[in-house]
Amino acid sequence: MIAAKYLHPAAGRVETGIGAGTLPTKVTQWVENPTGGRDRGPGALVRAWLEVLLRPRRFFRTGVAPGDQAPGVVFVGCVVFVFVATRFALVPDSYPVVAGQRVASVVLILVVAVAFVAPLVLHLLAAVQTLALAPLVRERAGVSETVQILAYATAPCALAGLPIPTLRAACALYGTVLLVIGTAEVHDVDFVRAAVVAALPAVFAFGYAFGGFGAAASVLAFG
Repeated sequence: MIAAKYLHPAAGRVETGIGAGTLPTKVTQWVENPTGGRDRGPGALVRAWLEVLLRPRRFFRTGVAPGDQAPGVVFVGCVVFVFVATRFALVPDSYPVVAGQRVASVVLILVVAVAFVAPLVLHLLAAVQTLALAPLVRERAGVSETVQILAYATAPCALAGLPIPTLRAACALYGTVLLVIGTAEVHDVDFVRAAVVAALPAVFAFGYAFGGFGAAASVLAFG
């Protein structure tokens, strides 16, 4: 008989359906269909994007689970792909052309941005936020959950590639708000402490990477 297994949400362990005890595991281990985690597939990505934009508190309460990083990493990769591709398509001279090969240059930049830069930056910022959480919050969720919070908070920035400074600034601002909401909900802290620990990741991700500061400067200059 095949034993069904599921992730215990509190202890982060795999349990078998035959009642023979528990098997300890790390919370970052991949577990099929983890309790409370996100579904897989294109439809699930679209639903996650809409849910986090429209009902962020509910989304972060129910859609972030220990050890379920994969959907979040795919999500941020898709956001970065749309952001970069839109910018390349609509903003003249927004990317370097290597050896006169425009198409090859675009493909290369997209692959590097989505497959390498986005996951690396995501995990680095999660590490920074975890360090900021440590002295302020004793009972907190794990690094895996922080990775997911940061990933899903980028949802508005799928629209930030459009050459509209007001929209781009609004996307960066809303992404920051989502990061604070997600931190407060998942790590069970008040919004003041959530804002403090989210400040540095937000500055880098939304202010610089997604161009929020530059867009805000443009809006103020022409305002």
